[in-house]
Amino acid sequence: MSHDADASAGMPKVWPQSDGTPVSCRDKLLILQENYTELQGILRDAFEDAILMGVDEAAMRQILLDLVGGLRSPKA
Repeated sequence: MSHDADASAGMPKVWPQSDGTPVSCRDKLLILQENYTELQGILRDAFEDAILMGVDEAAMRQILLDLVGGLRSPKA
């Protein structure tokens, strides 16, 4: 399976807005899909590198989850 196929397999079918309605603008959807694919590749590379360098897999997963959990909203 190619990396592109991997990315599309997990990509959300709907990108919900804060009111629950899906984002429908084609330009916004294109950017969201491109960002998702790019981020997935970067995360996969970082994860694989860490594991190959001896980092515990469960610990690396938690490090990545903590990274996401620590993101702050640009609306704040």
